[in-house]
Amino acid sequence: MPTWRAFNRGAFQCGLYEAQDVIAQCGDVDLISLRAKPGMKWKEQSLKNLSYHDPTGVLRSVNPGLEPVRLAKDYDLLIVVCQNLRDLLYLNAIENWKDRVGTSVCWLDEMWAYLVPGYKHWLKALEQFDHVFVGYRGTAAPLSKALGRPCHWMPGGVDALRFSPYPNAPERFIDVYSIGRRHEGIHNSLLGLAREKEIFYLHDTLSHMSSAEPIDDQQHRDMYANVAKRSRFFLVQPGKVVPDIAGFQVVQSELGFRYYEGAAAGAVLLGQAPTDESFSEMFDWKDSVFEINPDGTDVVKTVRDLVAQPDRIHSASLRNAEQSLLRHDWIYRWKTLFEHVGLSLPPGMTARMHRLKTLASTIRQQTLRVS
Repeated sequence: MPTWRAFNRGAFQCGLYEAQDVIAQCGDVDLISLRAKPGMKWKEQSLKNLSYHDPTGVLRSVNPGLEPVRLAKDYDLLIVVCQNLRDLLYLNAIENWKDRVGTSVCWLDEMWAYLVPGYKHWLKALEQFDHVFVGYRGTAAPLSKALGRPCHWMPGGVDALRFSPYPNAPERFIDVYSIGRRHEGIHNSLLGLAREKEIFYLHDTLSHMSSAEPIDDQQHRDMYANVAKRSRFFLVQPGKVVPDIAGFQVVQSELGFRYYEGAAAGAVLLGQAPTDESFSEMFDWKDSVFEINPDGTDVVKTVRDLVAQPDRIHSASLRNAEQSLLRHDWIYRWKTLFEHVGLSLPPGMTARMHRLKTLASTIRQQTLRVS
């Protein structure tokens, strides 16, 4: 499994790097860290821009300026985890990889349905893979149609062991935690509560935080998890309202990583649930998300009402943490992928799942006592 964290290190990409780390720790996996050569960024950007207009596909097969790699042995499986289609340029650094690989999989996280037609030349790059997974459920059908072959939905996830506050749960001294995109109405209402010293509200204060480069991706995830598991409420919202090429607003309601991360930390999710089936399938337990209006008109009342119901929010916290351990750790996504391609699960994967279930059982006992 190649990884490009050495040179492509935006904070928003660290969740997928975390997914790679989980399987690398549990399976018989070689994680191949690709490296950039001087001048790589300029060459990469030029190739990306030109490839949109290249029907021949020649440019899509060019190494964008990485140190070339040649595989030294044969592999049953190659897994390429991409944030977007343009990341596939990096795979060109691995020379003649098809000669060394039995089965190949592309896990493409971010592809919005409305963008599929505009990627018509890029889509051909997916033809080199035996299996394609996509992170947005609403994109699976249009992408399958465009490719002329099945494309499968791969839900998001989280390192539930890293994010879980158990077995030694810390004090939740942060009242509300907001990270990434936000609704300004909700944000301004919470700022009002913070100014009145009614809550401790932790939020981003710098622009483009998601594109900032962490010094170390694993340390970044550790810090994020440690803050989340000390937060009582965690703000969430579905993706995404985006302008299409004609300037109209297109809504594709998707279940983003924030839901998995906040729930795994045992925080109470506050925001809006996605309207598609992904949410009802993945978060089908009581009080998984407490709904508030995007304009923020009811957030103050909702927070005050919930604070006045400590047993209810404690139960919600326990359920979120328990269900995340049982269903949303990255290892369950890897299990789905391995089973799909017909590979048996290595002992490390089954050992991790056992550890997750054991920890979840201790939370279940607390949940029953609260109930």
